[in-house]
Amino acid sequence: MRRGAILLALLIGGCATPPGAGVGGGIVSTNPCVDSVLVRILPPARIAAISHYSQDPSATSIPIVVARRFRGIAGTAEEVIALHPDLVIASTYTPPATQAAYARAGLKMLLVGIPDSISESQAQVTQIAEAVGAPMGGARINAEIDRAVAHWSSKNGPSPSALLYISGDLATGGSTLLNDMMTRVGFRNAAATYGLTHTGTLSAETIVTEPPAVVIASERASRGTTLRRRLLPNTPQAVFPRVLINCGGPTIPPALERLAAIRAGL
Repeated sequence: MRRGAILLALLIGGCATPPGAGVGGGIVSTNPCVDSVLVRILPPARIAAISHYSQDPSATSIPIVVARRFRGIAGTAEEVIALHPDLVIASTYTPPATQAAYARAGLKMLLVGIPDSISESQAQVTQIAEAVGAPMGGARINAEIDRAVAHWSSKNGPSPSALLYISGDLATGGSTLLNDMMTRVGFRNAAATYGLTHTGTLSAETIVTEPPAVVIASERASRGTTLRRRLLPNTPQAVFPRVLINCGGPTIPPALERLAAIRAGL
């Protein structure tokens, strides 16, 4: 608890005046996963704007109290260009027309994708940190991830099957960061058992005849969770908060800890 309080104080320190209130300069992020890295490695004054998703409790990976101290933007070309940032960090899924508008405006861009593993996520943290001139901050995050992987990885014992639902009936498949974290702590992702090779829809009716050892979901109450509890009364149901699902990077250590706790509780 004390560590969390210290982190929160560091994140929001010096934010009495809203960051990005000046004219021009700074870093603009339109990607909530980038936001979660930036707020940990940069002084608030260097962050001109963050994604509006970080100010949405269902999409953020940073404390809402922190996110709301920054300017939030939807990521349209017009609003980003109006800020005259030194650098725009966006997703590789940013529409080509928006990217072209940034280029015409002479903005420097960094596009980042969705990492499929812990190592890819660490490489992305390094890429972001180096782009904003804060390599030591990136190294600090990655060192925390390394320690968490070493501490929570399961090297022996059984590998109980598990299904992790991101939202509703959307379950994570193989070749994903979540799958990597699940297997690191000793779970076997059961998605392939039901023919799901990638993240996709998997209804309760599909798994009822051969349920996994545990069902993990981001929601305590939804149509999907309610139906699964009714159809699988003898299958443990665990909650994995959505804030741990949305992104990698600095979210990986608490995500591994939570997954390890779920496995230990079986």
